[in-house]
Amino acid sequence: MKLLFKQRFFSWFDSYDIYDEDGNTVYTVKGQLSWGHLLNVYDAAGEYLGRVKEKVLVLLPEFEIFMGDVSIGSIKRKFLPVFRPAYSIDFNGWKAEGNFMEWDYTITDDESACVATVSKELFRWTDTYTIDILNPADALCVLMFVLAIDAEKCS
Repeated sequence: MKLLFKQRFFSWFDSYDIYDEDGNTVYTVKGQLSWGHLLNVYDAAGEYLGRVKEKVLVLLPEFEIFMGDVSIGSIKRKFLPVFRPAYSIDFNGWKAEGNFMEWDYTITDDESACVATVSKELFRWTDTYTIDILNPADALCVLMFVLAIDAEKCS
């Protein structure tokens, strides 16, 4: 399953539209005024699915992920390595590593099997990512991870 993650050009807060391969809107993400980033995720019908919330007053950027109103885990940038960003994810045994420029990522499970690959499209007016997800059931979790990384880069 492939998703196209595209930030809206004119928006006071972080807002994104997520499309499938056919150009249909699958998810909508709306930012909200708060201390740190707070991103609410909705399905195509406008039903609330979850949120990504930045923790404040921490040494390294950390984001908590909620499905509905239940916390399912968090994503934290690792201190090292400096030249190859890495993140720890405390649910599903997932981990992720990116390249030097922080544009491409691979998310793997606890057995080092690929869960998803994320690629940033260059030379766009807004942040645009292509997300290739192996298991469609993981789509929402992978999307929230990509939202957290994008928000972390803006922090």
